[in-house]
Amino acid sequence: MKNNSILETLYHLDNTFGVSGNEEETAAALRKEMEGLYDEYIEDPLGSQIFIKYGKDRDRKIVLSAHMDEIGFIINYIEDNGIARFLPVGYHDDRTAVNQDMVVMTDSGKKVYGVTGSKPAHIMTEEDHEKVIKIEDLFVDFGTMSREETNALGVEVGDYMGFAREGYVLNDGKFYTGKSVDDRAGCAVLVEVMKRLQDADLEQTICVVGSVQEEVGIRSGGPLVTRLNPELFLAIDVTLTGDTPGVEINKCSEKMGDGPGIKYYDWDPILGATGNNVPRKLTRKLIQTAEKHGIPYQREVMTGGGTDAWSAAMAGGGVLAGGVCIPQRYMHTAVGTINMDDMENTVQLLVNFLKEY
Repeated sequence: MKNNSILETLYHLDNTFGVSGNEEETAAALRKEMEGLYDEYIEDPLGSQIFIKYGKDRDRKIVLSAHMDEIGFIINYIEDNGIARFLPVGYHDDRTAVNQDMVVMTDSGKKVYGVTGSKPAHIMTEEDHEKVIKIEDLFVDFGTMSREETNALGVEVGDYMGFAREGYVLNDGKFYTGKSVDDRAGCAVLVEVMKRLQDADLEQTICVVGSVQEEVGIRSGGPLVTRLNPELFLAIDVTLTGDTPGVEINKCSEKMGDGPGIKYYDWDPILGATGNNVPRKLTRKLIQTAEKHGIPYQREVMTGGGTDAWSAAMAGGGVLAGGVCIPQRYMHTAVGTINMDDMENTVQLLVNFLKEY
C-alpha cells in the first residue's frame, strides 16, 4: 500500500474545524497540502477552493470535487446560567449528539470546548428511557456559571460547533476513524491524485476542488460548473456500507475493503429533487479503467443521500457528471470509519482514468 502519504493528509484535514458555513480552517489546511501541485488557485465567493493544473488544452476541463464541510451545530441561545442551546447543521441522528465533547469556533478564531448533556439516567422516567432526546432539547456546558462568562470566552449566538474528536488508525490496522472523514477522505484522495499527476503530460486541464456547504443542500456544484465550464464533473465522496450488524446488505451493498464505489444512482427522498442518474458512457469508462488496471471496484446504487454532482449536472447547458465514492461505516457520526486500501484504490482509479480520458 502507498498509504502513508494519504494517511498523513487525511489526518491533517480530518482534525481541522470545518462545519458547513465555516470551512476556513479546513480550506487553509487544504491549501497547505496542495502547495506546489497546481498552476492557478481560485477561491470562489462561497469559499470553495479551486486548484487548476493546466493541460495542453486549457479550455478542456475536468472537475474533481470533494466537499470540505462536515456536519455540526450552531449556537442559537445562551441561558442565564451560561449553558448554551444549539441546532443541527446538516442531517443528524439525534442519538449521536448527547454526551459528546464539542468545540465552538468563535468569530475571533478561538476554539472553546464544552460537553453536551441531558438528564442523568438515575432520574429518568420509564418514558424518558424510551424516547430519543432531540437535538433542540440538548445543551452544551462550557464550565461557566453565567451568560456573561460564556460570552467572555468568545461564544456568541451564531457560532458554529462541531465534534471535538481526534482521528486515529484503529489498532495499527487499515481502518481510520475520525469525525469528518465525510468528506475529508475525498479531499485527501484529491491531494494524492495531484501528487501522482505532478509530472504527467495531460491533454486536459484538471480542476481539483474542495467544495463547501455540501451537507446543507449540495450547494457548490452548480456555481463551480458556471465558473469553470467543464466537460466532466466527478464528485469524490463517501458512501454507505452494509457490512455491519443491523444494516441490511440488500439496501447498502458496498463493503469496506472491496474498492471504491462507481456511482450509478443516488437520490434523497427527503429532499425529493436531489439525485444523480449517471450516464452509462461515464460509468462504462470508469469500469473499463478499473478492469484494465486490476483495480477493485463496486457498483454504487444509493438512496438517502447525494453529492455535488447533482447540482453540477443541471448547471449551464448540462454537464456529464457522476461520482467515485469511498465506502464508509457510521456516516454522519463522530466515529466515521474508512479503509485505507479503499483510499489507495480510489486514487489509482482516478489517476489512470485521467491519464486515459
